[in-house]
Order: sequence, then C-alpha cells, then structure tokens
Amino acid sequence: MSSTPVNKPLAVDTDATQAPMTTPMPEHISLDRWADNGFEWQGEVVPTTFERLATQLTTEHEQPKLQMKANLYRQNNVLHLAFKITGEMWLNCQRCLQPIAIDITDDYDIALLDDDSQVRTVDDEQDYLLLNEVVSDQTPERLLPVKKLVEDEILLKIPMATKHDDCEMAVEQVGDIPEEENENPFAALASLKGKL
Repeated sequence: MSSTPVNKPLAVDTDATQAPMTTPMPEHISLDRWADNGFEWQGEVVPTTFERLATQLTTEHEQPKLQMKANLYRQNNVLHLAFKITGEMWLNCQRCLQPIAIDITDDYDIALLDDDSQVRTVDDEQDYLLLNEVVSDQTPERLLPVKKLVEDEILLKIPMATKHDDCEMAVEQVGDIPEEENENPFAALASLKGKL
C-alpha cells in the first residue's frame, strides 16, 4: 500500500502526467496512524472486486477498470474521506436484459464525525457518517472500512432500474392468451331482486 501524508483535500483533477499506482485499493485505513497525518491513494479498481456490487453487474460484458483517487484529511477539526471515481460499469437493462453502460464518474466527500455534537459543524448539504457506526472495533487499532464506504456510494449512484432510453421489453409470448369473460358483479343482485 502506498501512502503519502497530506494536510489538505485531494485535488480532483486527473493529471495525465501521473501514471496510476499499481497497488490495490486498501480495504481499511488505520485512523490511529493516518487521521492526523492524512492519507492519499490513487489507482485502478475493477468493479467486480466490490462484493455487493458484483451481484448487479452483467457477466456478458467485460468490466472496465475504474480510475480512483482517495484522500483522508482533516478540515476545521473534522475528518473527511474524499474520493473521485472516473469510469463506467456494465449492468443489465431491466427492459431488454442486454448490457448497458452506466457512467459513475463523480466526486464524493464524506465527513467522518466523532459524535452527534459535530453535526452542527458541517454544512446541511454535507454527507456525513458517525465514526462509531462504521469503524471496526475488533482490532487493536481503529480501522476505517474505506472500500466498503466507496462501494456504498457506488450502489447509491447507480439507478435502481437501469434501462436503455429506447428498447423494448424482452417478452416472449407462447400461443394465444384466451380472453376471459368478466362476470357482471351486479348480475347476482339482479337475480335476488325478483326473489324478494
């Protein structure tokens, strides 16, 4: 894992002169080690490496690698996880069941709050999480599940029902569908009328 201490937010512009790092995306970031010093990672991520996301991806098309930059930094005494994802993924169209490319390029910035009292220190539009809800306590050091948090944001970014703008539903009809005669619901009442 390659890391560089930083003291400010990561620039989100992609620099064509920098080659992507070959180190895999970290599963976790040690907050004990990097929360005050800052942490930066840049590289490529294959969408199928995200366990929950992989179940939604099409297997009929090769998944391109996503370009990603991630940065853990502190601003106004609040810890932030910022990341930029560039690229697209192939899912299945819910109408025709054929592959469809979904662009997930976006910038994300999540405030990581120590407790509820810090909520008032962030903007109303700022996404935030409480650290005690996401940090693993089963190890001697506090680990931020960065890969899981990135996957959460990708899952929120993709549409609930992906579909092409112009396609037909993949429906196969076998044989003719017999027409059913609908009974008049008042027919029974009419027959009772004469008996009363």
